[in-house]
Amino acid sequence: MDRHVVALVLLCAGTAALLLAAAGLVVLPGPYLRLHALSPAATLGAPLVALALAVDTGPGRAAAKLLVIGLLLAAGGTVTTMAVARATVRAGRETRR
Repeated sequence: MDRHVVALVLLCAGTAALLLAAAGLVVLPGPYLRLHALSPAATLGAPLVALALAVDTGPGRAAAKLLVIGLLLAAGGTVTTMAVARATVRAGRETRR
């Protein structure tokens, strides 16, 4: 019972982070500001959802797999954000003000 409540809280927090990032992606102008909005989704939202699923699954191999997926999402999101920013700089795009 308690495990499900913790999982629900983590899932709500992760979903809120993902929704805020999506709203920021729609509202913010320019590629750099949009990248800034995507960072919380990659580093906080998706790993929290994976953690919620791992907590709800309980101890075992499936939970370990979900935790590894969450860690890969956290690390991969940061690396992807940096790669997109560098590609944008190299392409010479201007930001809107």
